[in-house]
Amino acid sequence: MSISEHSLQALSWRKLYLSRAKLKATSRTSALLSGFAMVAMVEVQLEADHVYPPGLLIAFSACTTVLVAVHLFALMISTCILPNLEAVSNVHNLNSVNESPHERMHHHIELAWAFSTVIGTFLFLTEVTLLCWVKFLPLKNNKEVNNGTITSGEAAAIASTCIMVPFGLVFIVFAVHFYRTLVSHKTDRQIRELEQVINLHNQLDHTAENEELKPVHFP
Repeated sequence: MSISEHSLQALSWRKLYLSRAKLKATSRTSALLSGFAMVAMVEVQLEADHVYPPGLLIAFSACTTVLVAVHLFALMISTCILPNLEAVSNVHNLNSVNESPHERMHHHIELAWAFSTVIGTFLFLTEVTLLCWVKFLPLKNNKEVNNGTITSGEAAAIASTCIMVPFGLVFIVFAVHFYRTLVSHKTDRQIRELEQVINLHNQLDHTAENEELKPVHFP
């Protein structure tokens, strides 16, 4: 194998390892967060004598359902594609990278990674805030009810919301900044890879032309 062909294989292997790392991170994160969300919904104890705002219960139920659905969708993509990448990466043959579906399934891998790390994480932050309201809102005593002031449960829920909102804003800003930085880095890398591929093809063409122009000595 020539140096140019070896460089092309190295680029393909790097993309394969990156896709495999993304799918592994997606699988771990989705399984963990979806499990926590299901446990939170099952273990939360609603007070029968307390009248919950209908919007709060609907928001909590909808957020939990969407959270689990998003993470399970990302987990399904990871579970379906990752074994194929693992099978190819464990073969110690440079040409085996062509048998991996990471190039064709690139958009599916990016979708699963975005669902798990961006949308799923943001939904989990929202889930924690709603869970605090559902858990602490019924907590009150007779003195607080008679005075008409904010109950201790409402204060705890408001405190958790005030803490979570800045973290949610920081998370959104970081996600946007990270996405823009990643897109810029990927664009620069693809330009460099394209230039490298063009140079390699030019070298191959130049080598082929030299072989054709080489004088033939007849005996």
